[in-house]
Amino acid sequence: SATGTLAWMYSFTGTIDGASPEAALVQGSYGYFYGTTYGGDSGSDPQTYGTVFKINTNGAFASLHSFTGHDGGDGGRSKAALVQGSDGNFYGTTVMGGTNGGGTVFKISANGVLTTLYSFTGSNDGSSPWAGLVQGSDGYFYGTTLMGTVFKISATGTLAWVYKFSGSDGAIPVAALVQGSDGNFYGTTSGGGTNGFGTVFKISATGTLTSLYSFTGRNYDGGNPEAGLVEGSDGYFYGTTSTGGTNDGGTVFKISTNGALTYLYSFTGGADGAAPFAGLVQGSDGYFYGTTSIGGSKNGWSGGAGTVFRISTKGVLTTLYSFTGGDDGGNPVAGLVQGSDGSFYGTTQNNGEGGGGGVFSYDHGPGGTVFRLTLGSGPASGSLVVSTSSLPNGTNGIAYSQTLSASGGKTPYTWTTSLGALPRGLTLAANGVLSGTPMTYGTFNFTVQVTDALSATATQSLVLQIMPQPAMGITTSGNQILLSWPTNAAGYILQSTTNLSSGIWSDVTSGITVVDTNYVFTSTPNGNAAFFRLKQ
Repeated sequence: SATGTLAWMYSFTGTIDGASPEAALVQGSYGYFYGTTYGGDSGSDPQTYGTVFKINTNGAFASLHSFTGHDGGDGGRSKAALVQGSDGNFYGTTVMGGTNGGGTVFKISANGVLTTLYSFTGSNDGSSPWAGLVQGSDGYFYGTTLMGTVFKISATGTLAWVYKFSGSDGAIPVAALVQGSDGNFYGTTSGGGTNGFGTVFKISATGTLTSLYSFTGRNYDGGNPEAGLVEGSDGYFYGTTSTGGTNDGGTVFKISTNGALTYLYSFTGGADGAAPFAGLVQGSDGYFYGTTSIGGSKNGWSGGAGTVFRISTKGVLTTLYSFTGGDDGGNPVAGLVQGSDGSFYGTTQNNGEGGGGGVFSYDHGPGGTVFRLTLGSGPASGSLVVSTSSLPNGTNGIAYSQTLSASGGKTPYTWTTSLGALPRGLTLAANGVLSGTPMTYGTFNFTVQVTDALSATATQSLVLQIMPQPAMGITTSGNQILLSWPTNAAGYILQSTTNLSSGIWSDVTSGITVVDTNYVFTSTPNGNAAFFRLKQ
């Protein structure tokens, strides 16, 4: 697109490499990206159980492990992203299989040695973990199960039950947790809550859960969030819902740690896509990036193969790419990851050269792709900067107006003052006009901030000096009057009137001599008293 280029990197064949990747990638400390597929293995059985793979930025692909499924202790059908632990190994979950058939937690080395750490029993520990894990600051890995439990597990496989949802506080957690900067874990449930459309919650490491928000499934907030949250640099948590909103195509929202939710965007199912099953990732530029599973400019709501989008903290959304469902793949249900090279990497669960497959395609075999999105010049034509670095001085009691200016970014701009105080009587409008009548004088230091249409910001410290109104000095010499004023008032217009109450003043244009720009001699009007004033 105009703001980025999408490159196909790999198409899954449904054999030893796997098929239908439904989880985001993770870049390991070794530079490779690691991921899982939901289907595909090395056997001839059409009932395939997924793989673990790695791929580098040049598209060099390697299968690391093929799950054996129901009868295997390693489990099968991983829907979750991997996480690299502090020990260098990668940790993940499978939905099914294991010794009890309820799914597993596993770890796998960078060269493919897999160890099953735990097999779920379907009792208090839960079963069928759809979500990936997150390693907490205490070293444990925390996760959820489809059955409605929160658990933690050590790197050696010791699992402890942390919490079980009752329904009113949420149900069916299918997304990974994220540990906030406050030490709590934050997550979503796709069902349950007050209205039955899912919740946002926080939970401590010891199992104290607080329900932060219950989705309504309609109006602006959306419903059924199937993605986890990401903590933004501003301290809010950002996420998506797969349904609801004003167009029933899902939403993007942000929520504070005390549960105040702000709706940012409702997908229409058109060129912007719909049904975002994946969470967001905050890029190094401050914007959030994500995917929708259907819609897009290629075929719209009914036949669209999904999109990649960018959204600002103010809810301004830009569609970066619309999948065709062909060689580029289609229907991404996984989020993105920003690589160390600045590009964004992701997967589609359908199509590609290896064929289609998955829940959105009915006429192809298993497939899916790995892709890279490289951004161009970014959301703005150049960096946003404040052009105004100095301001002309003003005079107290006299009207002042100055328009601040900026360049770069995406218009329109919005101006605010962030630090310091403006002179009393002056205001800064959102369009950048600094105006008013100063009520005092002095030197004023303050900072202005400009925000563009995509929420990029730039600041500039400014100094504005408000001068006192000039005081006139009067002396006489014969039939002349000597008027004097400060140097800074040179260039003012001298006016006179013979009747103060009339309000009528006339410019003095004759009989004036300027000496060193400081003095004016004028002949007195013959037979009349006169009053004089200076006007800027």
